[in-house]
Amino acid sequence: MKAEKLRIASWWETVDNGKVLCTLCPRYCKIGEGQPGFCFIRQNYHGKLYSIGYGRPTGFAIDPIEKKPLNHFYPGSSILSFGTAGCNLGCRFCQNWSISKAKLDDSNSFYASPEDVVNIAKKYNAPSIAFTYNDPTIFGEYIIDISKIAREEGIKTVMVTAGYIDKNARKDVYKFIDAANVDLKGFTEKFYFKLTFSHLNDILDTLVWLKKETDVWFEITTLLIPDENDSPEELKQECNWILNNLGDDIPLHFTAFHPDFKMTNKIVTPEETLSTARETALSMGIKYCYIGNVHNSEGQTTYCPNCKTALIKRDWHSVIFNKLNNGKCYKCGLEIDGRF
Repeated sequence: MKAEKLRIASWWETVDNGKVLCTLCPRYCKIGEGQPGFCFIRQNYHGKLYSIGYGRPTGFAIDPIEKKPLNHFYPGSSILSFGTAGCNLGCRFCQNWSISKAKLDDSNSFYASPEDVVNIAKKYNAPSIAFTYNDPTIFGEYIIDISKIAREEGIKTVMVTAGYIDKNARKDVYKFIDAANVDLKGFTEKFYFKLTFSHLNDILDTLVWLKKETDVWFEITTLLIPDENDSPEELKQECNWILNNLGDDIPLHFTAFHPDFKMTNKIVTPEETLSTARETALSMGIKYCYIGNVHNSEGQTTYCPNCKTALIKRDWHSVIFNKLNNGKCYKCGLEIDGRF
């Protein structure tokens, strides 16, 4: 693709020998002439960095918002979902590797302007748009332009992300974002470095920033991988950190791993592991904890933290009933955290 047809990137600077330094994420790739960064879709052409993923989605889908997963953000609503090729993490267990590890030339991408994306959401009466499948951080310029137009049109936007983003860039990328689900992939630096090629503290910093410096509603997901990040001690450490740094009102999702990409030697996460993790979180004081990628209605239902009444019953990604009364428990009147 010719450079003159591409979108010049934000968040970069010129360094030595014709290279450019990408400052979008903490990987800080130094990119040589004609080369892409780690994510595949940020490329150096003649000493300038271009976002070659801009306007190049790999496909759209209408999903239930519970699939993101978001259980406290307009439950039961639909959401337009899309991603691009590439990713800025290297997760050996990636569940969407055919997209995240693809280069644009290898993917079935096509052109869609920011206006086109918003119009697709309007056409299908989707009240929200999700940037998902791969990590949306890497197409931040596209996100900003879409989310700005979406807000003007009254459409919400959602980031489904690993949270691996530079401290300055995130202020721009999240400016018009309404909600996020952040993958907290494990709770040790060893896990992050060995299996994702990133660093735990960068993700924790993003979570604290979202809580303390933005109005973005967010939930957290941890994919439990047998014998990698599912020990009782690690799960207690994670829950304790969340309580001490984010509070007890952030919904936490534990989801089941299935063997994929470069970790096909692992077993599927036992449902007992998920249920035990949920019980641990709730017993430690986290108000809302869910399990996913399995059929378990109890583990996917929202209960009132005060009177324990079932308020939103789910099965997989379907809402069976929603008994919230203006965002409050219909029985005791407690206001439930979220956007309803």
